[in-house]
Amino acid sequence: MNIKILLFGRLTELLGQNVLHLEDMADTDSLSRFLSVQYPGLAQINYQIAVNQEIIHGNRLLTDGMTVALMPPFSGG
Repeated sequence: MNIKILLFGRLTELLGQNVLHLEDMADTDSLSRFLSVQYPGLAQINYQIAVNQEIIHGNRLLTDGMTVALMPPFSGG
């Protein structure tokens, strides 16, 4: 199972890339835990998760081919 992870803003800077491809992530909670271990600085940043262009709240199951976006808070005026 392949999941595409899109990163935006400070997350791109922190991880040094704007796209990740990960295998065998069952759900968004597992993904968040995995990323926090691989990139400890990520735990210091608040971000929202979108799955297939829909912002989610809580855990979401992931299946092959899904796209997950990690987005820091937006500001503007």
